[in-house]
Amino acid sequence: MIKKLLLFLILAVCMLAAKAQKKPDFVQVINSKNAWVDSVFNKLSQKERIAQLFLVRAHTNLGKKYIDSVAQVIRKEQLGGLVVFQGGPVRHAQMFNQYQKLSKVPLLITYDGEWGLGMRMPDSTLSYPYQMTLGAIQNEHLIYEMGRQIARDFQRIGMHFNFAPVVDINNNPKNPVINFRSFGDNKYNVTRKAKAYMDGMIDGGIIASLKHFPGHGDTDVDSHHDLPQLNFSKKRLDTLEIFPFRALIKAGAPAIMVAHMNIPSLDAAPNIPSSISKKVVTDLLRKELGFRGLAVTDAMDMNGVKKFFPNGEADVMAIEAGHDLLEVSENSARAIDLVEKAVKSGRIKQADLDQRVKRVLAAKYWVGLHQYRPVPMQNLFTDLNSSAAKQLVQRLADAAVTVLKADRRIKTFDRRAETAIVSVGIGQAQDFEKEIATQLTEKTQFFVTGKETEDQLKELLKEIRGSRQILLVVHDNRPRPRSESDLSEPVREFVDKLAGRRTITVMFTNPYMLDNLSVDRSSGIIMAYQNDGFMQKAAVKLLLGQIKAQGKLPVAINKKFQYGDGL
Repeated sequence: MIKKLLLFLILAVCMLAAKAQKKPDFVQVINSKNAWVDSVFNKLSQKERIAQLFLVRAHTNLGKKYIDSVAQVIRKEQLGGLVVFQGGPVRHAQMFNQYQKLSKVPLLITYDGEWGLGMRMPDSTLSYPYQMTLGAIQNEHLIYEMGRQIARDFQRIGMHFNFAPVVDINNNPKNPVINFRSFGDNKYNVTRKAKAYMDGMIDGGIIASLKHFPGHGDTDVDSHHDLPQLNFSKKRLDTLEIFPFRALIKAGAPAIMVAHMNIPSLDAAPNIPSSISKKVVTDLLRKELGFRGLAVTDAMDMNGVKKFFPNGEADVMAIEAGHDLLEVSENSARAIDLVEKAVKSGRIKQADLDQRVKRVLAAKYWVGLHQYRPVPMQNLFTDLNSSAAKQLVQRLADAAVTVLKADRRIKTFDRRAETAIVSVGIGQAQDFEKEIATQLTEKTQFFVTGKETEDQLKELLKEIRGSRQILLVVHDNRPRPRSESDLSEPVREFVDKLAGRRTITVMFTNPYMLDNLSVDRSSGIIMAYQNDGFMQKAAVKLLLGQIKAQGKLPVAINKKFQYGDGL
């Protein structure tokens, strides 16, 4: 009896501890009365309250002069937070500690970390797979784990808010700005993957922001450079683009970033970007969809918004539209003055402004900034590059790699057979070539850089065709995997001729490249989505039988390769 009682007490304590550790619901917190929020709010001037709605750009790769100039802005304007760009983790953490000392209210530090800290700091922190690669994974819990780990990394470096996941449905293969940043073109798959990623970050204690509302997946213009126009009906937007947002709002989405797009079916005003449209932000997002989290603009220095609404007018319109946070105003001092005048004139209601300021302060409370502590510098680099996190990256890669044709040929890959390894798009061995070469008894390595003449390629083709087994390995070494190859026409023809019954083709490319290079006659096709080392290692493991292919194609390519394909 005593043993049973002790066991019950232990279980009860464990349950209470687990309950105590679980953070309260973010949306509820930012919409509830809070003593700390009221205390801070009451100490701020009108200008300082408005400033809480603005996030300033911060870098550490542009030199001390730039860092000091941002410090002056923070000291003078007392802005709400930072949007962090390129630099190094140690320098970033030092900068955060410096800036926090200058701020009356602790700064909310935000970051575009769609594939983790490595999105802005690729040489010194970990990059997780791109969302297109994650879209191939069938086990969403792995993506949840990734969200938790990214939250740990954010907290360790002193950041609180990730502008991720991307929930745009990439149903336009030629999309120049979303593309591989999307989980794919299936709205249900996008929603499942985004929820796993979002939940992992929230449970890890950081704010996740869905983007780019109401959906940037079917555009052919990059809003960094110009204003894209979506000429779709409201019905089409409701059933496709808005679908993941609606589902994830119901699931408790903490924040949503609104894109700079002109959508006449939602707001007929000439050239108005969705980001500064009251009909989009308040009427659609807030009222129709019931969103009660933080509404955030995409960067306000992008041409998509400032082209038609220059000189700070866009900033005022963004507040008027219903936003809580404005990312990277062209001139925050000017914007604060203009918003203050708009409140005095009655264009913006004081009560609306106060509500937004309190929401931002409550968000700071939720992430723990009411008990701010400087970032500890000791072991920072090591902590951000832990072996557990590296193993998770590899597990994600292993789960994503996809076999699209002739699973039997890959399963019977013979390490002892004479093998030609033909690497296209590179001039020297990368991780795949180095690793597979150690496992083969008899092999010859060929590199096709794209600079070869037609005659050279013909001779090469004759030599390679003498091999019993051919590995055709296509690399895309560009910083971001694109839909179309930059290989010359002679090299494309070479690839087409080499892709035959003795050839296993391995693609370290954007999946849309399957419609751009003729490899479908290969006896086996392995799609590995991106050229990073973790994907190259996953492909080697698959060829050697160390893992089974579990990935499924996250987009429809053409009639031969459809969404969900994978053996």
